Amino acid sequence: MRVFKKMMAAGVVTLAGAALAACGNNSSNSSSGTKKTLNWMDKTEIEGMDLSKVTDATSFTQLNNTMEGLYRLGKNSKVEPGLATKTTTSKDGKTWTFTLRNNDKWSNGDPVTAQDFVYSWRRTVDPSTGSQYSYLFSGMKNADAIVAGKKKPNTLGVKAEGKDKLVVTLDKRIPYFKLLMGFPLFFPQNQKAVEQYGKSYGTSSKTTVYNGPFVQKGWTGSNLSWKLVKNKNYWDKKNVKLDTINFSVQKTPSTDYNLYQSGKLDAALLGPQASKQLKNQKGYTLRKTSSTIYLEMNMKKKPFTNENFRKAISLAIDRKELANSVGGAAEPADTLSPENMTEVNGKDYTDLVRGEATKQFNTFNKSKAQAFWKKAQQELGKKSVNFAILTYDDDASKKAGEYLQSTIESTLKGVNVRVQSIPKKTALNHAGSGNYDVFLMGWTADFSDPISFLDLNTSKNSQNWEKYSDPTYDKLVADSKVTPSETKRWDDLVKAEQRIISTQGVTPLYHPEEAWMVRPTVKNVIYNGAGAPYNFKGAYVAN
Repeated sequence: MRVFKKMMAAGVVTLAGAALAACGNNSSNSSSGTKKTLNWMDKTEIEGMDLSKVTDATSFTQLNNTMEGLYRLGKNSKVEPGLATKTTTSKDGKTWTFTLRNNDKWSNGDPVTAQDFVYSWRRTVDPSTGSQYSYLFSGMKNADAIVAGKKKPNTLGVKAEGKDKLVVTLDKRIPYFKLLMGFPLFFPQNQKAVEQYGKSYGTSSKTTVYNGPFVQKGWTGSNLSWKLVKNKNYWDKKNVKLDTINFSVQKTPSTDYNLYQSGKLDAALLGPQASKQLKNQKGYTLRKTSSTIYLEMNMKKKPFTNENFRKAISLAIDRKELANSVGGAAEPADTLSPENMTEVNGKDYTDLVRGEATKQFNTFNKSKAQAFWKKAQQELGKKSVNFAILTYDDDASKKAGEYLQSTIESTLKGVNVRVQSIPKKTALNHAGSGNYDVFLMGWTADFSDPISFLDLNTSKNSQNWEKYSDPTYDKLVADSKVTPSETKRWDDLVKAEQRIISTQGVTPLYHPEEAWMVRPTVKNVIYNGAGAPYNFKGAYVAN
């Protein structure tokens, strides 16, 4: 899932958090002594509410709380009951049968049925929909052929047997299949609503229907404030404690901290200085993410087609200084996959990746950077190049862009950098259409496995916006998916990650770890380090 670009990684903590749109208050109390309103924030705007099309964490959080699939993900990404009341699996692990609840409704009054899942999944894999996440259906019967346009969507391995039974057929056993079912991409969709609103579906609160704990109100498609309201049609509404969650987008940490201090926010994202000054204060909270922020260089354009130039850029960056500049507790990244996400035979996966490639190409070295730049100048036939780094317009992104501009220009004489900071939705549109030079973006693991990072950079993946193409890398990733040997699978993945680093297919920069001030009265907000980060179903605010 795109952070600056996200299933369900490990590293889940229970947090409290944040922000208010129109200065809502917590005056509505329940009989149990809890307040019914939470004021929450996000640092970027919603991309959309069409689960077949969105790619960012903010949107997936909204979908995770206004929609529901077969399962929900609770604390530590534990699979919890959603719409499935019973699950059976064939001995070979290729056929899954789900029995659904018969008491859940859409916000338009329609019952939620097994056919809603069939419709949703077929719509997502249909090439005409344009989903950038359709590749996650790989392993489901005929999914790859459908995404490639070689088979019809109605041949996908999913069918409804009556209203309450869903049968899924896989081409191969998928170890993380249950986790996938808790990710919004695999939630149902109401066909009547999708067809009624057409191209407007999911572009505002009013053109979306919901079946989760909350319904969304007040999002027009571009505004920076909205709310979630308890869904009266939700099957488990008795366990939804909040009546309202007021959301606002706060892009500047100093502003949101002031709102927190004045009682208008329940939590605030901290900037670099504040995170150092407040770390011993009550309410100081670190949020770990299974994420990596990195540079995508557009390999459809020169000079980024030149591998030596890409290496020069990477070696010109002091990742420790960059991490300090963006604040929180960000960690320098020498691997694409983050630490503490996947364990392999008692070792962290990233320890297996680290070696010559990470030392040679993801470590600051001014003299080596200049040597690679000299080689690139000769190969390109140019003494100077100009390019722009595209970033979001939130505070951390702009700070990172400014640091990159400074260090690249001061290290590589003749390289001139401009920073273009624009709203997230516009930036994603630019990057997705190839209208950029270098994109400062991030990816959060969809689930706790490095394939979530490595798969999206294969040649034919729709998320491969940088157009990196390397046959050796593609083969290693492909082989990892079909080998019956766990040992060979991990070996393939490690070699693939080392390969993309050694060719600088992407340039890892840092792993975000955000520092927040969290009001201690906010309880039971589930935060997962990856996927759709927040689950507010059981959240409440104590008096």
